[in-house]
Amino acid sequence: MAISFHMLHIFYTVAEKGTFSAAAQSLHMTQPGVTMQIQALEEHFGAKVFRRLPKAVELTDAGLALLPFARKMVELMGETDREMSRFTRELKGRLELGTSLTIGEYILPRLIGPFNREFPHITVSMKVMNTAQIVEELLAHTLTFGLVEAETPHPDLIAEPLLRDELKLVLPAGHELMRQERIAFEDLCRYPFIMRESGSGTRKIVEEALVRAGHSPGSLRIAMDLGSTGAIKSAVEAGLGLSILSVSTVKHEVALGVLALREVEGVRFIRSFSSLYHRTSLLPLPAVTFMTFIRGHELSQWLL
Repeated sequence: MAISFHMLHIFYTVAEKGTFSAAAQSLHMTQPGVTMQIQALEEHFGAKVFRRLPKAVELTDAGLALLPFARKMVELMGETDREMSRFTRELKGRLELGTSLTIGEYILPRLIGPFNREFPHITVSMKVMNTAQIVEELLAHTLTFGLVEAETPHPDLIAEPLLRDELKLVLPAGHELMRQERIAFEDLCRYPFIMRESGSGTRKIVEEALVRAGHSPGSLRIAMDLGSTGAIKSAVEAGLGLSILSVSTVKHEVALGVLALREVEGVRFIRSFSSLYHRTSLLPLPAVTFMTFIRGHELSQWLL
């Protein structure tokens, strides 16, 4: 495997943060993903770059030798991003992208306004669909750029994490489980549950997180599969069941007191919103500009 900037960036971040977990959080990656990239780097050079300690890592002699070169690469890439950002401020063009439902309905509307103020000559046009449909269109080359919620491991597609998001249990106001701050999974199984449809990024995240925590998604009493987050919120508010949704999608309802958020004991539903494009496609400059803009901001900034 050839060495890549991505590997060197991960190596540099681990060296700076001191642990794999801190680096993973900073890079919006999973800790196993960081570990895998470091192992690939070590295999490439035939030498260990980190010495694993009980609560941290430290650089080996090989790692110390590599560090200044990795630092130069990261600094150069930062300079490149800044220079291209200045160049594209006057860029004219049209950005056409596919977005999964949560991003298209709740995230992008808050991003597009600030983006248009900074880049007034770029017009944004989006198609909202579920993650599976976006993957289909990218593979068929009818779409060149997408933003999705779920990890999409496909050899022909490149996914780059852009924003971090968290999902939590959503309850209707006055539900008896509201007395508890953390809800045991076994308690959830006593109530009707409302899920997004198969192929949805949200559903995939929920099911994978439950499996990692040792629970079977099949134990949930699925009362409905609905095709939009808005429909799920309305069903939960009407007392038809519980659900797990992105915190970013229910802020308004929680503020009004019609829905409440709780955590599921022993389970964290964390995901990255990622850009997705075909490995053989050359991304247009408006898409690169949009990705650079999003990376420069925290999701919470747009959702206050």
